[in-house]
Amino acid sequence: MYKTLLVTLAAWALSTGAGAAASAARQEPIDHATVDKIKAKFGRLMELANKHDFKALHGMFWQSPSTLLVAKSAIQSEGNWAGYWGNEAIDRKLHDIGSSGPVVLEPDYSKLKVVGLTRDVAESYVPMNITVSYAGQDGTAKPFLMIINWLRVGNDWKVASEIILPVPPAPAAKG
Repeated sequence: MYKTLLVTLAAWALSTGAGAAASAARQEPIDHATVDKIKAKFGRLMELANKHDFKALHGMFWQSPSTLLVAKSAIQSEGNWAGYWGNEAIDRKLHDIGSSGPVVLEPDYSKLKVVGLTRDVAESYVPMNITVSYAGQDGTAKPFLMIINWLRVGNDWKVASEIILPVPPAPAAKG
């Protein structure tokens, strides 16, 4: 009887400890209110991009030479898509894209996902259609993915990196 009681207590202690450890492992580094705040910042970013408000867009980005924008290149030597580092390069790229003709970003907000990587770093992902005539693009809406790393700066969240990736067309069905 004593052994049965000890085995039962040991099993209970182990299962309680494992449950607590699993619960702690599932705990997110940012809370729901912070996720909602970042989602609102993302919405504001899209609004400013569609208005071509370059000055306000500048303020959405982390002010650092390490800030990154990955976007379509117009310069052959850079390749088809390139990374633009630092605020001056990003400002110039956004201005070039926005001044090339109509640019419309249409994110699928139902698929917008924001996760905390740490207490001060979060990542958002959203599929979207972008209409743009920049660098040989034909001005028709095409599918893209936008991945943003957000950095907490004081009480605010800033774009530390914005990666825009074209979604390739589905392969033709064989047969």
